[in-house]
Amino acid sequence: QVQLAESGGGSVQAGGPLRLSCIASVYRSCMVWFCQAPGKEREGVAMVDGSAINYSGPVKGRFTTSRDSAKNTLYLEMNNLKPEDTATYYCATRPRHLRCTWPPLVSEFSDWGQGTQVTVGS
Repeated sequence: QVQLAESGGGSVQAGGPLRLSCIASVYRSCMVWFCQAPGKEREGVAMVDGSAINYSGPVKGRFTTSRDSAKNTLYLEMNNLKPEDTATYYCATRPRHLRCTWPPLVSEFSDWGQGTQVTVGS
């Protein structure tokens, strides 16, 4: 099992930036950022798997995901934040032999962080 720990969430005004981090106990090629807003289902925001990167439509052009493999750390740079981005953000990964698919299915991910809250004021 992989331990994941997110950090970097907080409260910000619309248009502002935040940077989330996810530290993993071991390296996994497939890493995904999910978000879950109150009353809504958890959904994929950004994915990295080797050199492949994907973003959901609502965040494309505003969010950038990257990784520091030496530190087993995944990042999510969030710019031009909107109130509708308010959610708890999770990072997740799959067993080593499985690759990411896009869009990701929550049921396919076995390891999750505890989540970090992002609140965007209008």
